[in-house]
Amino acid sequence: MGMSEQIEQTTLRIASLPGDGIGPEVNAEALKVLSAAVEAEGVKLDVAEQLIGGIAIDATGSPLPERTLDAVRSADAVLLGAVGGPKWDDSEVRPEAGLLALRRELGVFANLRPVAVPAGAEGASPLRPGVVAGTDMLIVRELTGGIYFGEPAGISEETGVRTGINTMRYDEEEIRRVARVAFRQAEQRRGHVTSVDKANVLAVSRLWREVVTAVHADEFPHVALEHLYVDNAAMQLVRRPTDFDVVVTGNLFGDILSDLAATLPGSLGMLPSASVGGRAGLFEPVHGSAPDIAGSGRANPCAAILSAAMLLDDIGRPQLGNVVRESVASVLAEGLSTPDVGGKLTTSELGDAIAERVIARLSEVAA
Repeated sequence: MGMSEQIEQTTLRIASLPGDGIGPEVNAEALKVLSAAVEAEGVKLDVAEQLIGGIAIDATGSPLPERTLDAVRSADAVLLGAVGGPKWDDSEVRPEAGLLALRRELGVFANLRPVAVPAGAEGASPLRPGVVAGTDMLIVRELTGGIYFGEPAGISEETGVRTGINTMRYDEEEIRRVARVAFRQAEQRRGHVTSVDKANVLAVSRLWREVVTAVHADEFPHVALEHLYVDNAAMQLVRRPTDFDVVVTGNLFGDILSDLAATLPGSLGMLPSASVGGRAGLFEPVHGSAPDIAGSGRANPCAAILSAAMLLDDIGRPQLGNVVRESVASVLAEGLSTPDVGGKLTTSELGDAIAERVIARLSEVAA
């Protein structure tokens, strides 16, 4: 996936879509750190910044304008800030429609959400430190199928009674390709996949379980596999989060479980994500646009910066991605952070500190 075959290129083309609320603030810091990482290796960052979401609706009437699509089509990777906000709650065209259209344009079908609780940060979690200490999991959510896209769907009225219908639908190939993503990720981690379904009730989940089991047996027998029903999985994510390595599940269950797991570190400002499997990857923080703090300098840029680290992994430069992650961890370990995790730095000050740490670490390596 991504452009790993192009790792020798000297220019990295990024479509930067800052979006709404705090999106522009955190995206700016992610680009600052990304630039520090790649330029140390002689790679030039070529950034095309375009509109998406609510601000795009205000300017053009569309949440994903044609100029934005043009930038995305010529990019090696897409860095997204956030979309939406109360301003557009009653809008006929929703900002989130731009995000769904962007995913379709890129052809990304697997959403990767790492959830980790760094050493020394356990106190920020709503759970007991002893429960969350050492948590390091990756949730792989199928992104383009399932009940959010299945047909028939809608609200109909017959004999004066309205009925709402949604259809959960997966075919074998949709399941197979996301299962392969999960197993390949596990090969690079601790070698364990938990597949989550509701096979005791849903026919689509029985197919899911059969296909995941077959992919495991045929292609990845060296990776451990377990199956959990989604209700039990939700309980176990809270009871024993350190037992999970890679979790793979469908769109609806993944939407819910990834947000549940996102509470473990105590701040959404720490959690990145990547949507992969298409021509280029889409990298964005898990948090929303947080319009209540937009412009205040209080937004935590770490999720956006860690999303940039995932971008570096995807383009075939995982060593740079690791340097960014190590730099974030070391800066936070020194107590340098934004107010959401007990610090006093502004968004840009924290971004500066991390970028400087990246440059210093790369200088040490070069020496």
